[in-house]
Amino acid sequence: MKTMTSMLAFAVTAALLGLATPASAKLSDAEAARLGADLTPMGAEKAGNKDGTIPAWTGGLCAPPAGWTAAQGYVDPFAGDKVLFTITKANAAQYKDKLTPGALAMLGKYDGFKMNVYQTRRTACLPQEAYDLIKSMSTKIDLQGFGFTGGFSYAPFPIPKNGLEALWNHVPRYLGGGVVRQFNTFPVRSNGDYYKITTEERRVFFRNLDQAKDNLLGVFMSLFQAPATLEGTVFLVHEPIDQVKETRSAWIYNSGQRRVRRAPDLSYDNVNDGTEGLRTTDQFDAFNGAPDRYDWKLVGKKEIYVPYNSYKLSDKKLKYKQDVIRTNTPNADLIRYELHRVWEIEGNLKPSSKHIYGKRVFYLDEDSWTVLYEDAYDTRKQLWRVSIHPLIQFYDAKVPWYRANIWHDLNNGSYLMSNIDNEIKTPWSFGQRAAWGDFQPDALRRIGTK
Repeated sequence: MKTMTSMLAFAVTAALLGLATPASAKLSDAEAARLGADLTPMGAEKAGNKDGTIPAWTGGLCAPPAGWTAAQGYVDPFAGDKVLFTITKANAAQYKDKLTPGALAMLGKYDGFKMNVYQTRRTACLPQEAYDLIKSMSTKIDLQGFGFTGGFSYAPFPIPKNGLEALWNHVPRYLGGGVVRQFNTFPVRSNGDYYKITTEERRVFFRNLDQAKDNLLGVFMSLFQAPATLEGTVFLVHEPIDQVKETRSAWIYNSGQRRVRRAPDLSYDNVNDGTEGLRTTDQFDAFNGAPDRYDWKLVGKKEIYVPYNSYKLSDKKLKYKQDVIRTNTPNADLIRYELHRVWEIEGNLKPSSKHIYGKRVFYLDEDSWTVLYEDAYDTRKQLWRVSIHPLIQFYDAKVPWYRANIWHDLNNGSYLMSNIDNEIKTPWSFGQRAAWGDFQPDALRRIGTK
């Protein structure tokens, strides 16, 4: 495997094009020494808050409950926790300093939306080798243009100096090296009608491939298994790290046409099959792809109520129709909220760029660099869509990741809920390795044939 020393470097091109990029400097030795000391290995504040409502981080949830098996799904290790209080439309004003504009809008618009707040548990945990890599690379990696150079890290900028650095901590974060998973997605219309989409996804990052080219973050393959109109369709993506320097390579196999073709529009604000237009391509996994169409600002750190440790959404006894899907928003009793510190970053669309969102505000968990909320505004800067991404710790794999992704459209009352597997028996499998040859366009036809 090639060393990735030239990763994400295109500062010269940026200068020639007159692109404005944030000032940045790699961490000093003194700053790096804070990782694992007063800061967590990820750069979060290790101490709790002054009020005692956020505890100190003591290592996270790094092992499954006793007697756990993967066939059970991710059982709730905090099932005995009680709701401390519930935020509703009636009392939202009381908590507004710890709510996002999107959460306040949801509370104001939908009677079925509420926030059950529980004790805060800082469960984020990564393998020690991931922490070691983050610390060792923190003094070597620097922001160049719209990416970074100097090597690879799961959190390139654990002490971010600007909004772009903070956003880059989300994109390459540790997700177990590779994962095979099957999940369901539901586009839910404003009248409550919905249909089910079943997808099998295989995602392998460059360190778990037998070979990989320079500037490659990983490979991704997604097979639709239902409904019949999508069955057999396969997407293949070769994901660069710097997507301005090198655009994403993508292909699609259409089972009806039985041919493989390029998918050059699989980026930015293009719409994908199975989303009903409720999320853009760059909202998959909360945010992915090139960040160059926005000016990014680091607003700062704050304490807010976020969807965290929502293990109730993993319960294999739940039925989608009876227990999960509701009109306008999923069953609110299945989502747990806790008080956590987050980084707020704001992206404003550049006058010379095009995107359906004129402004985007992301809220990133300080312990894992995972985006937990996005407030997306239209080009008139009116709040349009609210994304809520409940997090859990996949304790067997030491991976903090999403238990669901939910994108709400405030204009038409519909939403898209994805990445749930309550009625799927096959457990997700982390640590997957793969051959580069298995993720080539000529493999799509074999996989997609009905």
